Amino acid sequence: MMSLIPVLTSVLNLISLMSSKSKNILLLVGFVLALVLSYKLAISNTIKLRKEKNALLQQELLFNDTPRQLTHLKQKQQYYDSLLTKYQLNGSSIQNNLLQTINNFAAESNLKVIGFLEPHILNQNNLIIKTYQFSLEGDFNKILELLHKLEQQTKFGEIINLHFAKKKNHKTGEYYLQAFVLLKSFE
Repeated sequence: MMSLIPVLTSVLNLISLMSSKSKNILLLVGFVLALVLSYKLAISNTIKLRKEKNALLQQELLFNDTPRQLTHLKQKQQYYDSLLTKYQLNGSSIQNNLLQTINNFAAESNLKVIGFLEPHILNQNNLIIKTYQFSLEGDFNKILELLHKLEQQTKFGEIINLHFAKKKNHKTGEYYLQAFVLLKSFE
């Protein structure tokens, strides 16, 4: 403290000898220097701590909202599980479920599944479109019943093309009906 007093007195003597314009410039430079030092030493730390406080408050809000979100997610899961059960979709692929549904209905209603091809897959605008092609043989009304079930009750997709063909068995001379179906589904 004692060594500081002579330095301050010599600075004050030097200032008293300066002109008023030089004093004003020195005052302005001192003020700017004081602003910069106060920002570096105090204000910047305060701003940083305020940002941290706001981030922690956001995390606290998220943490406090977690039980409600968990309940909401459980309700969604139950809803989606009920949809899967309702539309006869279990854990296996849609293709397997579709084939199983067609085979079950065909067995119950005296239809024949003539063909079931691998799906045609198209990726368009981040949407996967699968087109299933299968052929049936049997009664017209039963075929329509199956297609209605596929499109309306199981929600596998939509029928985009249906072609009926009357064919003749040359060995027996009997006519039969074949249906060629294209079913499109989105994933």
